[in-house]
Amino acid sequence: MALDQSFVGRTYPPTDPYEVGREKIREFAEAIGDPNPAYTDADAAKALGYPDVIAPPTFVFAITFKAAGLVIEDPQLGLDYSRVVHGDQKFAYTRPVRSGDRLAVTSTIEAIKTMAGNDIIDIRGEVHDETGAHVVTAFTKLVARRTEEA
Repeated sequence: MALDQSFVGRTYPPTDPYEVGREKIREFAEAIGDPNPAYTDADAAKALGYPDVIAPPTFVFAITFKAAGLVIEDPQLGLDYSRVVHGDQKFAYTRPVRSGDRLAVTSTIEAIKTMAGNDIIDIRGEVHDETGAHVVTAFTKLVARRTEEA
């Protein structure tokens, strides 16, 4: 069954703040194999004009995808997560994520489409720091594959 189009534009409450730590950034940089010293060395980051280490651009996915969970788990939306695959991901940064940031995410359903029996949902996650300043916008596309009988 197709998802309800009336959910387009629905915004979910902001998440509790996530505190970004140096160790989490270092672990993430190591996991993706990125040796950029700005991710692990505060002096290297400061030499580039940052107050502390910065995170690789995709680091914020873990925070924004968790926030998208509010959308995914909304029983009124009716999304069958067992049929969902990750379709696309994009980020638009105002500034890099830094160690010490306390970030909250507000998710909004941007679009719902049905193509070839598959439901496609676009979620925009607005990430702000504790002062309310915009840090990054994440655009997540999820595809709920059609059921066998469709």
